[in-house]
Amino acid sequence: MPEPVPLVDLGVGTYVSERPSTRYPVYTRGNAGEVYPEVAYPLSVGLSRSAGDGAVIRALLGGGVLTASDVEEGYTCFGGVFGGYMYLNVSLNRVIAIRLPGVSIEQADTTYLGSEGQAPPHRPDRRDKNRLATLRAIRTGWKMLNATSVPELAADREIVAAWRAQLPELLAAGDEEIVAAVRALMGPTMEMFANHLEISSKAGGSMQLLSKICEDRLGDGSLVLTLLGGLGEVDSAAPSFAMWTLGRMVADDPALTAQFDAGVDGLAERLAADPAAEQFDTAFSSFLDQYGSRGPNEWESACDTWATAPELALTLIDRMRRSDPQHEPSLRADSLATERVTAVEQARSRLHCFQRWNFDKTLAAAALFSRAREREKTTIIELIHVGRLLLRELGARTAARVDGGTIEDLWFVTAGELDAFAADPNAFCEVIAARRATRHELARREPPFTFDGELPPPITWPLRSDPTRAAPLAVGDSITGIGGCAGVAVGRARVVTDPGEPGDLGPGDVLIAPVTDPAWTPLFVPVEAIVVDVGGQMSHAVIVSRELGRACVVAATDATRRIPDGAMVSVDGNAGTVTVLELPSLQVPGDGT
Repeated sequence: MPEPVPLVDLGVGTYVSERPSTRYPVYTRGNAGEVYPEVAYPLSVGLSRSAGDGAVIRALLGGGVLTASDVEEGYTCFGGVFGGYMYLNVSLNRVIAIRLPGVSIEQADTTYLGSEGQAPPHRPDRRDKNRLATLRAIRTGWKMLNATSVPELAADREIVAAWRAQLPELLAAGDEEIVAAVRALMGPTMEMFANHLEISSKAGGSMQLLSKICEDRLGDGSLVLTLLGGLGEVDSAAPSFAMWTLGRMVADDPALTAQFDAGVDGLAERLAADPAAEQFDTAFSSFLDQYGSRGPNEWESACDTWATAPELALTLIDRMRRSDPQHEPSLRADSLATERVTAVEQARSRLHCFQRWNFDKTLAAAALFSRAREREKTTIIELIHVGRLLLRELGARTAARVDGGTIEDLWFVTAGELDAFAADPNAFCEVIAARRATRHELARREPPFTFDGELPPPITWPLRSDPTRAAPLAVGDSITGIGGCAGVAVGRARVVTDPGEPGDLGPGDVLIAPVTDPAWTPLFVPVEAIVVDVGGQMSHAVIVSRELGRACVVAATDATRRIPDGAMVSVDGNAGTVTVLELPSLQVPGDGT
C-alpha cells in the first residue's frame, strides 16, 4: 500500500515529518500537546492517515465557514506531525475567526490553542474573508444555539461496544487477521474524530459567544468560568470521582494502608495475594474495566494505559488516599453547582428580554457541547484502546521471534511495512533501531511551540536538560497566562513532569505541570490549584478544574522551568497569574538551583 506519511531526514535521523500547508503557515503545539505530548510513533501516525483525509476534511467543511478550496491542501490545513511532534494549525483557526461575526483572532487563539502572544501575527490574505461562508456560519450557529442533543454520541458508543465485544475473538486470531482488524478499526476511529472536531467547534463557538455576552453585557468576561463550573456529567472528571472512592477504601482500612505504605512497586501483586484486599481488588478491577483505556498519552496506541499498566492508576490512588476528606470531589462539585446557579440567576436579572433569551440559549449550548466534547473524546479513546490491545498482542508475538525484541518495536514500522514486519520481524531490526534512536534524540529536545512556514531543523532545538533555557522567578515575580477556573489559592509549588511519578505532591500543594491529559486528573483532587505551561480555554486542565473547583491557570509559559519546586506561590484563576511569594528554604535568589 502507498505510504501516506513521509519519513524525512531531520538531521538527527529519519523520522515522520509531514509537509506544512503553504496557505496556512503558522502552527502551534498549543492544545496539540495534550493529544500527543510525546514524539509520535510512525505506525500510529501512518495508520490514522491511511484511513484518508476525508473524515477530517468533512468536519472542517461541516460548519459552512470553510469551502473545499480553502482546504484543498488536505489534512495539514488542520494540523500534522512535524519533526515527530503533533501540531495544530493556527492560521486556519484565525481565518475561521475572521469569518465569524463578533469573534476576534485573539479570542480564537485563547479558546482553542493558548498560543496568544506567542504565535506570529496573522498575515492577511484576500481569501480570508468570504461573505457566503459567513452567512453559512451564521446559519450553523443558529442551529447550534437551538440544539438540545448530540445524536452522534450514542451511535458512536454502540460502535465501540461492538468492537469490544469482538475483542476476545480477535485477540485469539492469526497475525493477518489482527492486522486486518486494526486497519478496519481506523475508519470508524477517524469518523469519530471528525465528529469530535465538529462538536469541539460548537463547544468553543458557544463558549466564545457566552464570554462575549459576559464581557459586553455584564462587564466581566471571566464570569463565563463560573457559569460553566460544576456542570456534572463531564467524562474527563469521572475517573477522579471513582479514584476518590478507592482512595477512601485504602485510607479507612489499616491493612490496605499498610500495603500502600510499602510502596507502589509490586503493589498489584501484593493486593491480589492478600485476602484482606479482596473487596478493594474487586472494586479496582471494576475501575479498570470502566476507565482502563485512560492514561498518559492515551491517544498514542503505543503507550501504556491504566489497564495495561495498573501501577499507573495505583500511584494516583496512593496520592488520593492522602487527601483531606474536605477535598472530596463531590463536595466541591456541589458547591460549584450552587455558585453556578446563583451566578446564572444574577446574570439573567441584569439582562433585558432579548438579551436574556440569547444568554439562556448560549449558556445551554455551551454546557451541552462542552459535555459532548468530553464524551466523544472518551469514546474515541476507548476505540483506540481496542486497537492498542490488538497491536500489543501482535507486538508480543513478533517480539518473541526476535532476539531482544520488545512489544514497542512494532510501532517503529510504518503502516505500509506492517504486513511485512508481521511476516518477518527480524528483517526490520536495523530499521527499528535507527528509528528508535531518532525518536530518543527528538525526545531529548524541545520542539518550537509555534513555527511559521517551515519547522526549524530539530538539531537546532534546545535540549530539555539545558538549565539556562528559562531563568527562575524571584520573590514577587509573576507569570501571566489564561485563567482557566476562577478562584485564588496559595500553596507550595510542586513541579511534576510525569503523572506516574508525582514526587512529593500532596494535600495543600499547587501542581505545576507541562501539559495535562486525563492521566493527570486525579492529581487535581488533593491540590489547591493547577498551573500548566500550555493550553487554551478548551483544554483538559480547564474543563476538569472547573468540575473539581480548583483555581487554574493555563498557558503559563515555562512555569515548570521558572517556578522553583517547593516555592510558595499564589494562583489567581480569575486574572490568570501565578506569583512567587517565598522561595524554598535552600533556594538562593538568582543562583538558578
